[in-house]
Amino acid sequence: MPKPVVAIVGRPNVGKSTIFNRIVGERVSIVEDVPGITRDRIYSLGEWLTHDFNIIDTGGIDIGDEPFLEQIRQQAEIAIDEADVIVFLTNGREGVTAADEEVAKILYKSKKPVVLAVNKIDNLEMRDQIYDFYALGFGDPFPISGSHGLGLGDLLDQVAKSFPQYNEQDYDEEVIKFSLIGRPNVGKSSLVNTLLGEDRVIVSEIEGTTRDAIDSPYTYNGKEYVIIDTAGMRKKGKVYESTEKYSVLRALRAIERSDVVLVLLNAEEGIREQDKKIAGYAHEAGRGVIIVVNKWDAIEKDEKTMKEFEENIRAHFLFLDYAPIVYLSAKTKKRVHSLLPIIDRVSEAHALRVQTNVLNEVIMDAVAMNPTPTHNGTRLKIYYTTQVAVKPPTFVVFVNDPELMHFSYERFLENRIRDAFEFEGTPIRIFGRQRK
Repeated sequence: MPKPVVAIVGRPNVGKSTIFNRIVGERVSIVEDVPGITRDRIYSLGEWLTHDFNIIDTGGIDIGDEPFLEQIRQQAEIAIDEADVIVFLTNGREGVTAADEEVAKILYKSKKPVVLAVNKIDNLEMRDQIYDFYALGFGDPFPISGSHGLGLGDLLDQVAKSFPQYNEQDYDEEVIKFSLIGRPNVGKSSLVNTLLGEDRVIVSEIEGTTRDAIDSPYTYNGKEYVIIDTAGMRKKGKVYESTEKYSVLRALRAIERSDVVLVLLNAEEGIREQDKKIAGYAHEAGRGVIIVVNKWDAIEKDEKTMKEFEENIRAHFLFLDYAPIVYLSAKTKKRVHSLLPIIDRVSEAHALRVQTNVLNEVIMDAVAMNPTPTHNGTRLKIYYTTQVAVKPPTFVVFVNDPELMHFSYERFLENRIRDAFEFEGTPIRIFGRQRK
């Protein structure tokens, strides 16, 4: 089930990043009392009661040197396109401003649910200040305080009531679902067309669970696949060309429904910071990952080129050291035939379950090779290990004290598990639990 998307929209300095961080539960956006300061990661996962959702801080979109009102307008338009629910944030201390009215005019035109929040209402005496905001025409304003965390529960209750109901497209367990993610112009559509055009036996286009995804089921060599492709930006023009960060949201929606994710890089342009951010979402989501270097035909090569390119990828994508790398050209179709067998292997690894007795033999051998660490005179003791989940493979290590399980030793155990079993292309999760 895809997660709904919530966008926080409002003029500068109303506290969008503060509210974003409150909802996310960690300090993700940069917060400073200066308009337009947010420049870093603007997507995260939120959770309220039984609801999980993606949340956007639109203040994190940098749209060049446009005047503030123009930036506000552009950010609001993007939010209308991308979000399922919009939180319209205002500043209760300053009252309704012309910029608030500008945002309201844009939101009137959308068919999206809008929840109006009045921020910086820090105590009960200030609640009378919210009544002016009824004039914006979005029903009852919700008084909140980002700095003190007040009123967010009522706000999120209303947001959750507005979430859409998706009709999930069901596929058999044997069907391998994979998606292609990456920055604009890395060749995602070209590779999809090449795969479907070259190897197609059965293909039909079915609308996916969101307005931005198209599922293309097809069969190759007796195996069934579904390519989850994300549609391009619906609008042309400077605003969409300048907001490359919003491609991440479309990637998130595709990742959530995939078994395997192909992270596409452009061989001509090399690795960009945005490539690492997009790939990071696939890793965090626990999906199988394959790094695909497209447009390999377009660069000059010698006998060292591929080795140097791989070293560069490994240096930039340290968190994807388990992911295989494929070099191909969607345009010339060179090496495209090698992709599906690797997708098969990664999908199998992603769903691989290891027998408990064999797993514990590997762990005990690892401990014998590298004894467990000590802290303040107490040594970590590993009693036994079991696999508790697949997609991704997840292991619980029962120990005397989980605090003694240092990250470096956890990494060592992961490497030993990878050496012993075929976990190509899939992340592995390891959790320490105290044995009761």
